Amino acid sequence: MHQHSSTVTAPTAVVHPLDPLTADELAAGRAVLDAAGLIGPGTRFPNVLPVEPEKTAVTAFSPGDAIERRILYVLLDTATGEAAEAIVSVTSGEVIEHRALGTADSPYGQPQYLFEEYEAAERIAKASPGWQAAMRRRGLEDRMELAFCAPLAPGFFNRADEAGRRAIRSLTFLRDSPEDSPWSHPVEGLIVHIDLTRGEVIRVEDEGDIPVPELNGNYDAATIGAARTSLKPIEITQPEGPSFRVDGSRVEWENWSFRVGFNAREGLVLNQVAFRDGDEDRPVLTRASVPEMVVPYGDTTPTRFWISYFDAGEYLLGKNANTLTLGCDCLGVIHYFDGVVADDHGNPVTIPQVVCMHEEDYGILWKHTDLTGKTEVRRSRRLVVSYFSTIGNYDYGFFWYLYLDGTIQVEAKATGIVFAGAGVPGSTDPHAAEIAPGLFAPVHQHLFCARLDVAVDGERNSLAEVDAVGIPMGRDNPYGNAFTWTTTPIERESDAARTANTATARVWEVTSAERRNAVGRKTAYHLIPQPSATLLAQPGSSVYDRATFATKHLWATRFDPAERFPAGDYPNAHAGGAGLPAWTAADRSLTDEDIVLWHVFGPTHIPRPEDWPIMPVDYSGFLFKPYGFLDRNPALDLPDGAAATSCCGGGDGCTCGH
Repeated sequence: MHQHSSTVTAPTAVVHPLDPLTADELAAGRAVLDAAGLIGPGTRFPNVLPVEPEKTAVTAFSPGDAIERRILYVLLDTATGEAAEAIVSVTSGEVIEHRALGTADSPYGQPQYLFEEYEAAERIAKASPGWQAAMRRRGLEDRMELAFCAPLAPGFFNRADEAGRRAIRSLTFLRDSPEDSPWSHPVEGLIVHIDLTRGEVIRVEDEGDIPVPELNGNYDAATIGAARTSLKPIEITQPEGPSFRVDGSRVEWENWSFRVGFNAREGLVLNQVAFRDGDEDRPVLTRASVPEMVVPYGDTTPTRFWISYFDAGEYLLGKNANTLTLGCDCLGVIHYFDGVVADDHGNPVTIPQVVCMHEEDYGILWKHTDLTGKTEVRRSRRLVVSYFSTIGNYDYGFFWYLYLDGTIQVEAKATGIVFAGAGVPGSTDPHAAEIAPGLFAPVHQHLFCARLDVAVDGERNSLAEVDAVGIPMGRDNPYGNAFTWTTTPIERESDAARTANTATARVWEVTSAERRNAVGRKTAYHLIPQPSATLLAQPGSSVYDRATFATKHLWATRFDPAERFPAGDYPNAHAGGAGLPAWTAADRSLTDEDIVLWHVFGPTHIPRPEDWPIMPVDYSGFLFKPYGFLDRNPALDLPDGAAATSCCGGGDGCTCGH
């Protein structure tokens, strides 16, 4: 009996152009850079990514063909702060391209942070006479050793001592012991601004005298005490094993097929997503990922007004991904995929079991009881492909669900610990909610951006906006009951920056130029939003300029392989304007073209006491659902749920105890 069992795919061989990078490839690429004289004693690697193969090369590939493999290395000279990009062909063993990044020139921008810079920031902050004086002034000199100085991306405010420099900010939290959670002990108003290249403090701000909350923020079993005993076990078994098949990076499950990718910035990537219709694998998505997210805060205090984290573009979601644990993170019969990323020195590091895949029962897919009393019912299930990343205090899960009816669902799960400051107990703050006595958590947003390189029955697609609308009473609606739908073509990039509208049940339709269905319509998929607020920061603000992608629920662009990240390649300390607003200024055609959808979703979080000391999961996401892609319900041939479970419904022929 298969119960809580697992298998693992490790990326060790390359048999397809879309296979993830291997440790051997990363090591070989670094060796090429070293031989070319591009690595010195102070060289570090903030980001290392696979260079995506051209679509034509993937389409033309046959098993056994030669495969060209290239890697993008971002190089940082920690002694000078100068940065460069290098593209290495692992296949030919040569540097294909090398160019300096103009980080000292407007609009600036910095490579992602190194893990070692987090430790350096704390060391620099705690060694600073200004920080030590602030701690002594507050009467905290006895608690300096166990203090935690959190390293935080600075945003961009064009300050002369920061613009074009590799800066980071540090906020201070106290700990009562090395194992104590620091997030419940913020030292409000103490901000250390650090130049990482020079290894020195730019300045120290010390505002106010609010006492540090003395709250226990720990949530482990030893702190909470005995666990409840009322929950009875739920057993998940698959006696014949799972229904999916895995061959390297390729997965087949029921009608679905796709390839699993993983990289340091985006984390999980799904490639070549197709749905089998009869004996044909029909393409749906060429590539799908969540390449960026921004977390803007609505606080006006000096401690937090500048906070607007880009968790992929500044910190790297994939590099910070978790090893997932059987029976905890993933339940049932699991297949894991290991991920390989580069460390700060460019050497390969394997994150074991970074992607989890399993099947879940998902209730009833379809059911009907006819006029004779006969019931037909079929149970749904879904394939789950997921990973989790921890960025400081927050944890983010990214879940891709594939359903038997051809639907794809994306769900982001936000959990972890809310980022809080201190305040006067019982006071009111319009920008922060008191979640525990003296502990105030600012309002903030988690705005994710999914990138869907759509391929609905081929790469030539078009886009439209579909709204349900009421009809005014009159000749077209004599009884007042009528309503209809409108389909508005979105023909150019200038028209494609759109917002969701729940009042009209708005969806966005992707149609194929290549195929029509049984009723003569173009085959299509609908992107169905589950909308919340877009970016609430105002035009003219720094975060608005840097995270313009988050001001709309939808953008669409014509495919360009260089356009991967909606806030641009280097949002860290960037003045803004990069990414989607720059690309869509070209106003390219979206009619019968190779198009990419960018969908923004995610919660606006007004924290509550129930979020403390650790936050229950907050869910957000969207659906990508067939609409005339298929000629009929593709799940008619599922096995009879009644027969499969002996759930006969009672009567004379009962075999299951009714």
